[in-house]
Amino acid sequence: MRPWQFWWRTLIFARQYNPPEFVEHVMLLCMMTLGVRWLVGMMGMLPPSWPYQVLSASFALGAAVSMGIREMMIPSPRPRIVVVFAVVVVFSYAVFAFTDLVRYHG
Repeated sequence: MRPWQFWWRTLIFARQYNPPEFVEHVMLLCMMTLGVRWLVGMMGMLPPSWPYQVLSASFALGAAVSMGIREMMIPSPRPRIVVVFAVVVVFSYAVFAFTDLVRYHG
């Protein structure tokens, strides 16, 4: 029971003291979950479904924009290159996922 209490308190603490970053983490978790479902569909283990791809890319785009704006308004103590790299990677994933939707057209 102690580990659950630890994680619950950590979650509450993160939500209270840095709400924008908490929302970004939830968006990234949703992005990764839907992205894994999309990739499993691409490999043929499940039926391919483009809505998972669109939702995953939408969460990625939202998280990248949110991280970029938050860092411009209130810089974090993290090194700037780490934040820029994270935004570029998440944004690149969103662009790739949206451009890959062409496969489902027609």
